[in-house]
Amino acid sequence: MPKGEVRIDKWLWATRIFKTRSIATDACKKGRVTISNMPVKPSRPLKVGEVIDVRKPPITYTFEVLGLIENRVGAKLVPEYLRNLTPKSQYDMLEMARISGFIDRQKGLGRPTKKEGRALAEFTDAMYDDFDDFELDFDDDDDDE
Repeated sequence: MPKGEVRIDKWLWATRIFKTRSIATDACKKGRVTISNMPVKPSRPLKVGEVIDVRKPPITYTFEVLGLIENRVGAKLVPEYLRNLTPKSQYDMLEMARISGFIDRQKGLGRPTKKEGRALAEFTDAMYDDFDDFELDFDDDDDDE
């Protein structure tokens, strides 16, 4: 790779946007990393001044490249290499997702919450209460013949 360029997956990992380089590579392959609204391959060379969009549901982060780096740095040094341009509306969306309590799982997946458990218990109790109305007749009707 020519001097002054760095692979985008390496840069995303080095600037601590992703925890591992393989996660950064997967995000690129899945189309979650874009430059100028175009999905990029993990090996795409990055240049200073480019603006990167990184989609990490439920929000999309926007970063401007201030410097190129291949090796991971401490969190205090990250501002030397990127500028966070993410709009406040995206962070508001993240906060709303946290408040709603469903950021880690989609509705209907995983264990039910306490509220959902109570609603389910009420539903099943009401369903089985009707069994008291039935009278079962165990007499043999074969004797009448």
